[in-house]
Amino acid sequence: MSAAQWTILAILAATVAMFVWGRWRHDMVAMAALLACVLAGLLPASSAFTGFGHPAVITVACVLVLSRGLQTSGLVDLLARRVLPAKAGVGSSLVALIGLGALLSGFMNNVGAMALLMPVAVRLAERLQLAPGQVLMPLAFGTILGGMTTLIGTPPNLIVAGFRQEQGMGSFGMFDFTPVGLSVALAGVLLIAFIGWRLVPVRKQAGMEGFDTGAYLTEVRVPKGSSSVGQTLNALETALDKAGAQVVGLVRNEVRVLAPSPWRHVVADDILVIEADAEALPQLLAVLELRLEESRRPEEEEKAEPEAEARDASAGNAAQPEGASAPQAAEPVGTAAPPDEAADQDEEAAPTAESSRDKSDIRLVELVIRPGSGLEGRSASDLLLRTRYGLNLLAVSRQGQRARTRLRAMPLHAGDLLLMQGPFETIAEFASDNGCVPLAERKLHIPSQRKAWQAGSIMVAAVAAAALGWLPAAIAFAMAVLASMALRTVSPRAVYEAVDWPVVVLLAALMPVAGAMETTGTADLIARFMLDHLAQGHAVLGLGLILVVTMFLSDLMNNAATAAVMCPIALGTASALGASADPFLMAVAIGASCAFLTPIGHQNNTLILGPGGFRFGDYWRLGLPLEVLVVAISMPVLLMVWPL
Repeated sequence: MSAAQWTILAILAATVAMFVWGRWRHDMVAMAALLACVLAGLLPASSAFTGFGHPAVITVACVLVLSRGLQTSGLVDLLARRVLPAKAGVGSSLVALIGLGALLSGFMNNVGAMALLMPVAVRLAERLQLAPGQVLMPLAFGTILGGMTTLIGTPPNLIVAGFRQEQGMGSFGMFDFTPVGLSVALAGVLLIAFIGWRLVPVRKQAGMEGFDTGAYLTEVRVPKGSSSVGQTLNALETALDKAGAQVVGLVRNEVRVLAPSPWRHVVADDILVIEADAEALPQLLAVLELRLEESRRPEEEEKAEPEAEARDASAGNAAQPEGASAPQAAEPVGTAAPPDEAADQDEEAAPTAESSRDKSDIRLVELVIRPGSGLEGRSASDLLLRTRYGLNLLAVSRQGQRARTRLRAMPLHAGDLLLMQGPFETIAEFASDNGCVPLAERKLHIPSQRKAWQAGSIMVAAVAAAALGWLPAAIAFAMAVLASMALRTVSPRAVYEAVDWPVVVLLAALMPVAGAMETTGTADLIARFMLDHLAQGHAVLGLGLILVVTMFLSDLMNNAATAAVMCPIALGTASALGASADPFLMAVAIGASCAFLTPIGHQNNTLILGPGGFRFGDYWRLGLPLEVLVVAISMPVLLMVWPL
């Protein structure tokens, strides 16, 4: 092995390790790998950023913009209303829902399709008397399967097509992925809908009213004069037990006590960390005469002016609950920042202040944080929710785990559930701006039927132009984006917001890295090692090995990154065997899209982690049979459609 090969192998191993570790975002890891290749002399500096102009990268960005048009125009709501049965049984209902998700994922961003259908899945779970996770996991897996069916369905397909084009064989067409992808998707949807949903762990008792997301960790302050002052924690927990709540921590003088003694007496200004269901929270606060602790910034707490204390007391009085039976219909548990407080921070306040909001529409709404959201890694204090949005973050639920830090300082993660309180329209705006999905029940409606059909027509025209060879895919979808902007199915301001920039940077950075694997001969070296020691020179075994290894990597790291790493190895394997490259590239496309064993392999898996109450080890129960089915179906279809 040459020094260049050892170097690129070391960079590749470190990159995969960083992807699996997950401490750095995928685009950061990819950019680090690219720069490492440049500094090591494996790539000329002049070609380091050529990936940003790659047709696959441009196509991915354009498809994300067009997906935003399909979402905001209401076309998905129209399809859901017409396709989903109102009174069918479990099997038929799941086939309809998962089939719709798979269909949408073939032509739009599958994370967007999942986010749009999540509220529908929650309502369907209620009607079918199932745990939410028993519908959410099948939907997530179905949307992943649907992405395999077309060129634009998922980034790995575009990456695979790009590698084929760079080999001088031309790009794959729009529906070249359909024979294999559709066969796998159909078999997978049927397995999930009629058998697989029974394998999903039940994390909620069926038949309960509403969507129970488990216990929230909520901080409440004991105000002066409260009946709770002077009582022992044991006495308070006796009252809390009746509502299924408990005290899990106490903060006194900024010192947090985990599992405090039940005989400790409560004093004024103590902060109790309570684990309770959202439905029980308002009543608990009223009975025990407690108030919600505000999400204040640490530096604000250091101010001891009487005015600040008066404002805090005023906010606390406003936060006294009046009781409610469910979060979506709850009476106000608190209000946003008082007008005088907002005025003190004009430079940070949103243009629409609380004083201009309709306070009669104050609601409690549960939001789940999407992967890639701007909220990841930030705390309530960082977000300035009260001054910027006029909202309160009342509680956070994270798979039943208890917070190790104060609520306001708790870093938020993808899949967390947030209990937000404020005007419904403001919460919806916050969710849209920050990559959250509301789990509140919402009526299906069409904001503009004309725009819905315009958005659909633009997408159909772009797909047709690319499929029939009239225009290259990147050009066809770029023109579609321009048409969407002109017709305002996507506003010009929202175009750049619609692009998932970390994904774009990831793809653009890994393209040259993959090229370095080829030019140094490292891809051929890995391929020959796999063939000599594992496949032992058999082409069919080599094809199956590429598929299985790709599936395994995709469960641990980003699917686009997996495709970029495995494509050179697949091409090297095909060359070593003297076989056609097409079936090996198709195996990479299928394998990279089949991340069903872990919550980190695909964004849709992460998205359902909190709402389904899932744990890391819950996914393989349905995911493993599904991956076995994928291999069993795709191998013979691959050999039949794309002969070796």
